[in-house]
Amino acid sequence: MNSVLTVLRSTLYSLLQIIITPLYFLIILAAFPLPPIRRYRITSGWAHIMLFLLRLICGIRYRIKGVEHIPAVPSIILSKHQSAWETLAFQQIFPAQVWVLKKELLRVPFFGWGLALTSPIAIDRSSRKAALKQIVEQGKDRLKQGFWIVIFPEGTRIAPGKKGKYGIGGAWLATHTGAPVVPVAHNAGEFWGRNSFLKLPGTITVSIGEPIDPAGMEPGDLNTRVEAWIEAEVIRIGEAA
Repeated sequence: MNSVLTVLRSTLYSLLQIIITPLYFLIILAAFPLPPIRRYRITSGWAHIMLFLLRLICGIRYRIKGVEHIPAVPSIILSKHQSAWETLAFQQIFPAQVWVLKKELLRVPFFGWGLALTSPIAIDRSSRKAALKQIVEQGKDRLKQGFWIVIFPEGTRIAPGKKGKYGIGGAWLATHTGAPVVPVAHNAGEFWGRNSFLKLPGTITVSIGEPIDPAGMEPGDLNTRVEAWIEAEVIRIGEAA
């Protein structure tokens, strides 16, 4: 019975998402002339609606550990990536933000088009050197505008219990800009898995680590420190569940 209910709830959520997304895209288009930060506040409204529907229909909630660790200045978020959920929830948890992402995502109808209006740092991952240069150049600009920058070092969604290779882009950006690094761990994949249609009810735990000052650090050392904290925290979250 529970599995049938989960299918029904997940189906209803997906149907509403299909209906709401193109309609909300019209609102986003109307916001295009606005300055980037003000435009972001409107575009992120879509994520807030999706989170509300996830809670109302699918029973997915979240709790935050370490909210006191969120800095008062624009920072770089380096996070575990298990689900589509965190791309929505971070817009509610953290200040105005842009994401470092693969440019192919901007071609996705409605979602990608709307994403293009949020000032993302869309990189070509086929050239590592060019991508790092682009991350620094555009990252400096976004931080100057007051945006936070969200980077998923593993580059793609990784199933719970698995670990991908941590790319150095986020640490590279931090050491070249001096912006604080905020490591984030969570267990969203336990409730909304990678490429999964089903959304399981429950409470996701998001753990925010103490910010790291990159001053005097090498990118590799910073990346290793972030990776160690995130992976250990993911295990702690699982043990506490």
